[in-house]
Amino acid sequence: MNSYPAELLVQLAPVMFVAGLELQPTSSNSAPSALHSPGQTQTPPPALTKSQDPFASLVVRLRDALQSQRRVAIWAPEHTRAFQMILVEKNVRFPPRKLVPPEDPAYTSAHSPLSPLTPSSPLHPDGLIAPIWIRKHTALVPSVFVLFLRLFEAPAVHARSPLDPPDTEREQEERRRDLDLSAEVADRKKTTNERGIKLTVVLLATRRMLDDPSLDSRLTFIRRQSGLDSRAALFVLSPVSTSELNDFARSLQDALYEPALEYYTSHSKRVRRKRNRHSQSVSSYNPPPLISMGVTSTRPLRPEGWTVRYEYKMACFAEFRGEYEVALKHYQDAYAMLMIMFGSTAILPPRTKRWAEAKVLADAINVKITKLYLYNSEHSLALSHHNSHMRRFADFSRGWGIGEETFEYWSWMARQHRVLGELLEQGSNSSLTFPTISPPSLTASMPSSSSTPVELDTVRAFGLNPSHALQHPGHYYYMAARCTEARRERFLANEKGILQGTSAAPGYANEKKVDHLALILELYTKSYELFKKHSSTTSQGRLTLWIAYRIAHTYYESEKFDVAIRFFERIAKMYRREKWKHMLRPLLSMWYTCAQKISDVELMATLLVEMIGYTQDVDESRTLQEDLLAILKSSVPISAGKPLVVDLKESDPLLDTVLVFWMPEVRVGEEAGFQLSLAISTDMDLSALPIDSVTITFSGGYYPVILRHSPHTGSQVADRAVRLVNIGKVVPEDEDDEPEEIYTDLRWRPGERLVVSGSISSETPGPLTVVSIIVVLGQNGWTIEIPHEPCVSHEISTLVPRWLTSLQPIRFLQLGRNDRSSVVVRHRPHDLTVSLSHQAPALLDEEYPIVIEITNIDERHLDVVIDVLLQPTEVDQAVQYIIFDARRSSGLIKGIRLGTIAPGVSATKTLYLVGSGAPGDRMLDVSIQSTSVQPGSTSKSDDDAEPRSSSSLGEHAAIDSCEKLQTIVIPTSGALTATNDVVYRRSKNAMPALVDPSTLEDDFWDDSHGGVAVVTTRIECSAPCGLVVESLKLQRKDNLLAKVLDCSSDESSNDMFPDEYIPGDEFCNVSRISLGPREEQVWGEEKIPGPGDYEVVWRRKLPDGSCGRQSITRFALPTLMIPQDELIALLDAPSFAKLHVSMPIHLTVRNRHSSRSANVAVTLDLDPSDAFIVAGLRNGRLPILLPGSEEKLSWNLIPIECGHVKIPRIKVVDVRGAALPSQGVGVQSAESDVEGEAIRVVDMRADWNTTRVQSAGDSAVAIPQQDGASTILVLP
Repeated sequence: MNSYPAELLVQLAPVMFVAGLELQPTSSNSAPSALHSPGQTQTPPPALTKSQDPFASLVVRLRDALQSQRRVAIWAPEHTRAFQMILVEKNVRFPPRKLVPPEDPAYTSAHSPLSPLTPSSPLHPDGLIAPIWIRKHTALVPSVFVLFLRLFEAPAVHARSPLDPPDTEREQEERRRDLDLSAEVADRKKTTNERGIKLTVVLLATRRMLDDPSLDSRLTFIRRQSGLDSRAALFVLSPVSTSELNDFARSLQDALYEPALEYYTSHSKRVRRKRNRHSQSVSSYNPPPLISMGVTSTRPLRPEGWTVRYEYKMACFAEFRGEYEVALKHYQDAYAMLMIMFGSTAILPPRTKRWAEAKVLADAINVKITKLYLYNSEHSLALSHHNSHMRRFADFSRGWGIGEETFEYWSWMARQHRVLGELLEQGSNSSLTFPTISPPSLTASMPSSSSTPVELDTVRAFGLNPSHALQHPGHYYYMAARCTEARRERFLANEKGILQGTSAAPGYANEKKVDHLALILELYTKSYELFKKHSSTTSQGRLTLWIAYRIAHTYYESEKFDVAIRFFERIAKMYRREKWKHMLRPLLSMWYTCAQKISDVELMATLLVEMIGYTQDVDESRTLQEDLLAILKSSVPISAGKPLVVDLKESDPLLDTVLVFWMPEVRVGEEAGFQLSLAISTDMDLSALPIDSVTITFSGGYYPVILRHSPHTGSQVADRAVRLVNIGKVVPEDEDDEPEEIYTDLRWRPGERLVVSGSISSETPGPLTVVSIIVVLGQNGWTIEIPHEPCVSHEISTLVPRWLTSLQPIRFLQLGRNDRSSVVVRHRPHDLTVSLSHQAPALLDEEYPIVIEITNIDERHLDVVIDVLLQPTEVDQAVQYIIFDARRSSGLIKGIRLGTIAPGVSATKTLYLVGSGAPGDRMLDVSIQSTSVQPGSTSKSDDDAEPRSSSSLGEHAAIDSCEKLQTIVIPTSGALTATNDVVYRRSKNAMPALVDPSTLEDDFWDDSHGGVAVVTTRIECSAPCGLVVESLKLQRKDNLLAKVLDCSSDESSNDMFPDEYIPGDEFCNVSRISLGPREEQVWGEEKIPGPGDYEVVWRRKLPDGSCGRQSITRFALPTLMIPQDELIALLDAPSFAKLHVSMPIHLTVRNRHSSRSANVAVTLDLDPSDAFIVAGLRNGRLPILLPGSEEKLSWNLIPIECGHVKIPRIKVVDVRGAALPSQGVGVQSAESDVEGEAIRVVDMRADWNTTRVQSAGDSAVAIPQQDGASTILVLP
């Protein structure tokens, strides 16, 4: 931006003059320091000492605080109440508004010294705006004037009392000093009022003065005497800290900001009135009258010019006020009128002083408009206006005779790009952010199949023209550099024309002083740094390399060849790696020229070899070969005796190489045939390249195959497109005789191919391939080695891997393998027989043996390792695991060693499979891995051996190893099945009382609600083979709701077992369980888990009569139910009696309802036919039965007949219920004498309720109870 006056580009802010802060002179500098205008360097203030006046320190710190509030800058988008503060002297004078004094009669008709109407003005007669006008309002005339003065303070002699009389002498002195100060302020007030400038006075006083009662009266007197305003016109400041001074500076600016705005607003109104008087924006052009020679023509400024002046001034005043939108509008109006003026050469004739000034003004206004757009983050509008400005002036320039063929045109274009780049760079260092120019995702807005063509066009229009998107400043520095290059080209063309006799272009003398290359280098370097700073994608990184290439080109043009070579080396690495051939070719050519300039013959030879690989036609390759031959013949290498290696690993090779093996893999000692094809495309010719030899190096320790050049003789065919060289078998290095070199023609003409055929074998396993192919050039002491990879080619001549089958005629067989460029040598597979023997099916809970027998029928000693994988099963509730060599796993067991097996020897291991839960198929994968070992070597023991898996063996091809996989599916069935029959009996125990304290004890057990459950378990042998049951035992697991009372296996188990059972055989066991649920559990109908499980120990009966491994099957006791009774009567009678002997019977009535009481009536009906004499209650009511209570009745019966005699009928009725037929003991139905709900009478001798449960988890199947007549056997 140095090409333009700084006044036209800086961000304008209100100007404040600060006077009265002159530094006190010191002993070393007696003269007071001068005050400086903005932009000038100020010397630092002298260091303060302790003896100095505190006000001197205050002045120094005030100067620093005020000057640090705002710095002059071009980019300042912040809307703050900050002033541009300028330190001036007290007696500073303002420039005159007009050239005549105000008392002159011509004052009213006079104009400003800078007006075009003033003959002495630099703009007379037709100038627009001079930078001095901006300087006037930014450095010479303020909007606010702040005057710092010292308030007089009489020295304090002694402390005064309020009762002391007033000090008249002191008061008179203060009044006199205040009058002098008021006069000084009044004089300054007069000069500021003439300009409409706000005057503010700051009085410096001590802290003691701030507490003086007379301070307010003195300040009022000074304000009235000096004529200061009542608002923001008088301040008092005492020596304070630096932070408080900064606060004072901010508060001072806040207080004076509104008066400053009023000042610039009044200027805008004045300018607007003048503009209205020149309302005509465009007028018709009247040609000036003919004037005789020698007479100066004075043409006044046209109305368009006055409009430009007024609009520009109003824009500046709006910018002073911080009204950027208003300023933008006025700048746009001024710019539009300037375009009208430039459109007519009559208004602004080209190449005149005013034309040049107007161009500078237009460029400055363009910068202002662009900057204001960027302040509002309107990036597209800013770039659009800047592009429009360049496009318009490009069109104007063609009409002015300054088109693209002139250096002036490109100089101006470069200046515009640079100005925009500098503006964006300053903005990016502050708060400016650049928009993201990546297009939106197509998948997010992909139209449906029924979309219209318009929608498809919208999708295709997601792209963005880069010239319409604002980019980072590096892009515009790059454009400026490119324009400067065009400027230099036009200048050199003009200079060449001058030498040929043509006239020099305007501005040639000044242009000749410009160092174009230094300017280009500066711009490219700046662009390179900014591209690196803003680089976020790979494409921008490549553009950075392109800029580096342009920098290298500039160094080349500057004849700094060594620096250019360093750039070329770094750039070429990336171009080679990413295959940017079209950009690499000119780089190599320029690099080669630089090497020629510095006479680096080795670098020249290296670059020529690489350039031959990038040739695109035959003539170019021949020319490069001639240049290479000329270098080799005319020079000697710098490092004699040491070959020059040209690495073309990332570049295009000289020869297209394709390596093909006939077989993908061979066995140890077996030969593998291969063909190596060396060819060039039809666009290349290497017939003149001095290739001395081609060295082919194989992997795995073999002598390299050397093909030595031998020109063909007359008897040989020289024009074959395909030549075959048979090299035989490749010799390994462990043999004593080295192979002989093979002689053949190593010159390639366009499209020719040399096929090298041979075979290779190996005694050790592993991959075999060609490691490198080195093409050696030899001439005049030069040895240049060019390494090639075995399978590389040019993009323009990609070779398909084919096998040459015939030369006459030429036939190829295409191979479709992916691994055609190498062969794998493997050991012969091991000859092992694997046998997996077992007795299917497996039984649940059994350790099922699987015998793995491995026989070595190979001639090698083999070290065998077994891995076993138990596959997951899909059977529900199935549990499974395997046991192998004391290792247990539910998945994989690795590394079970069988040791070394000699030829003809077998080894056996037993694997155990355990399945439980549910029957079903189980699947096992068995991996047998074998490794060949030497017969004399001793292998590790099984405990010390490290486990090896199939994957680890396969990774090392050098190990003679092999693997066999077998899968086995084993059906699994159950060995034993259990069925449970449960009989529930009600308890004879009395129910506890409602307030019995023993129920609160921890060991209290009450089975009156639950009773007793008798569980009969039948266990059946369901296995397809015989079983030997060794023991049956009930494992008790009593809980809070149930406990086992006794079990039949506790006494009879030793007598029954061990015993053999065949399929279908059964054995049973009976257990009694006491149920003790709580009342809330009874009514909640909860179930009681079984308090234990049966443990059956058994063995499989094998076909040979022996028994298998011991197995244990467990059956859990079934889930028990709680009997549900509400109101019931229990009859307890003996089973037999003696004739004529009294016997008792008891009746217990229980109320198990949760909330309802019972009113029970009992009746004993004694029929004459009954064989008993009864003593007891015949008919009566029981006490009210509360919930959870019972009542017991007893009778004495004397039998009078022998035999089975029926018990007298007893009826129990709940009189709260409805009238129902009563049910007596042994009677199905009878008439009831008492109305109510009959209560069931249960004979305790026949109280049973049976359910059948197949297993612990199954639901119970109820077996109904059979009711019969209750009788007693009476014996004589």
